[in-house]
Amino acid sequence: MIAQAQVLDAQANVSVRYVNASAEKTGLSAHQADIVTAGQCWSWLNHPQALDEVQRLLKADGKLVIAHFDWLPLTGNMVAATEMLIQQYNPDWRLGGGLGLYPQWLPELSQAGFCNIETFSYDIDVTYTPEAWRGRIRASAGITALEAGTVRDFDTDLATMLATQYPSTFLLVPHRVFAIVSEVFRTL
Repeated sequence: MIAQAQVLDAQANVSVRYVNASAEKTGLSAHQADIVTAGQCWSWLNHPQALDEVQRLLKADGKLVIAHFDWLPLTGNMVAATEMLIQQYNPDWRLGGGLGLYPQWLPELSQAGFCNIETFSYDIDVTYTPEAWRGRIRASAGITALEAGTVRDFDTDLATMLATQYPSTFLLVPHRVFAIVSEVFRTL
């Protein structure tokens, strides 16, 4: 991801310093950041440790932005059918059926000393080709945990399902953007 970002940086003629570190312990200097962002990753972090690190990194009145972008499995849609297929191949997968909203994170932020907490969400359709959707799903946690042969079998079944039940050159996949913006409160 860093290598790809560096390609984009060169194209945009910008200079960015990348640090490869855990979110819970970055090794960066304290109180240097105006904003810390967590895009599509907050659910994977140790929240108490990550919030401690965010507070350490932020300047007084600095902001934490947590953002998520989730597909929406609506009754009868292609996403719901895909999730059912994932569940067939990986019965231990527990991430399906999501609403794309994370209100459970709000009390954690308040208890960690963040204030002026705001949330917003909106829905958007994302266009995928069937091949791109299959690639997106192969990269999802429910599939990456499987053995290579099982992934091939799953992908074959997903391709068949798309071709027979959702035949189209382009698939409109509903997604929800959810974000939290909060401030760290620190007395000077």
